[in-house]
Amino acid sequence: MSKSVVLAYSGGLDTSVAIKWIPEKYDGMEVIALTIDLGSEKALPEIRQRALNVGAKKALVVDGRDLFMKYFAFPALQAGAMYEKEYPLATAIGRPLIAKLLVDVAHEHGASAVAHGCTGKGNDQVRMDVSVKTLDANLEIIAPVREWKMSRPAEIEYARQNNIPIPATVDSPYSTDVNLWGRSVEAGVLEDPWQEPPGDVWLWTKNPEDAPAKARYVEIEFEQGIPVGLDGEEMDGVKLVQQLNDIAGEHGIGRVDHLENRLVGIKTREIYEAPAAVVLHKAHQALEDMTLARDQAIFKNIVSEQVSKLIYDGLWFSALHQDLRAYVESSQRHVTGTVRLKMYKGGLMIVGRKSPKSLYNFDLATYDEGDSFDQDAALGFIKLHGLSLQNQANIQMLPEQQAQPMLPETKVEQ
Repeated sequence: MSKSVVLAYSGGLDTSVAIKWIPEKYDGMEVIALTIDLGSEKALPEIRQRALNVGAKKALVVDGRDLFMKYFAFPALQAGAMYEKEYPLATAIGRPLIAKLLVDVAHEHGASAVAHGCTGKGNDQVRMDVSVKTLDANLEIIAPVREWKMSRPAEIEYARQNNIPIPATVDSPYSTDVNLWGRSVEAGVLEDPWQEPPGDVWLWTKNPEDAPAKARYVEIEFEQGIPVGLDGEEMDGVKLVQQLNDIAGEHGIGRVDHLENRLVGIKTREIYEAPAAVVLHKAHQALEDMTLARDQAIFKNIVSEQVSKLIYDGLWFSALHQDLRAYVESSQRHVTGTVRLKMYKGGLMIVGRKSPKSLYNFDLATYDEGDSFDQDAALGFIKLHGLSLQNQANIQMLPEQQAQPMLPETKVEQ
């Protein structure tokens, strides 16, 4: 009985070649092609047929969009996960779901291995391998692109010799990945960090110079940190993100040009388009500013940074992420309300927010009539707040400053 492998199949050059290459390399191992729709906007029936034409034993297509939003993208949004404060982690968040579905299909079809098209130079190989082995340590992992060491022109020639229909050519240098949460682009001229990205890099977002001259306002409703409505209409996550991608992209919002630190130890220049993710992160932060106490917000920032790193490093299924997830869920129990944003020629501004759980107290905040803040109490607070510093300054710091002043003495001429 032949062994089989479940291949994460995108329909592109690498995974199409892999369908032919794996049986040659692994003694006739049969390939089950698994295409997972995370919102790539590809022609899925054609991709499935292509896999069968190339030689896959089976070709399966799974609609993972709702799972992706509900269990990966929105939990990352609740956590405030933005890698190095710039990247919404679209590709990184998709990998653990792909790994989970690969493992599930392998179990269902009795496959002994899973395979993916990640290179040996990027982060995705780590995310996929670590996730798969965490979920099932007994599955073999095959990574053809990492193993065959063919150049891209050699790959294309291999495809031609084996009658593999592929859309790529030597003249198409970009490497892209797309899902509902964002689009990533690298390689080609983008490898020069001094060069401005050419216009053909951007597909989801208008050049801000060409965006509409009239501003667009949107209102986003959240329940416990999850977006549940847009402009007064309740909708599921997939539809909401799709609409926000269209609206924000039309106004030139969501472009990210990031020189990031890869897990494998190199710096790389990445271009991202993430209109909906950028808008939702900004709106979510505005609502947290209204509903989290100061100490909660400070600690949440620490958790956000840690969760971002775990996602980027491929540790979604780690025990630490489970622990931090429990904290994030607790922190979101009062993050409910509506945020209004203004979009104009690439600019995004919060212009309104409201919440039934708001910690903003008008009577305490106002400087007009009705001010209920006890200003006389401030004197005692200031005295106690500065007491430790004043005591240390008198005993330790002032003598040291006299011996070696922190600043030169300033003389003011009359």
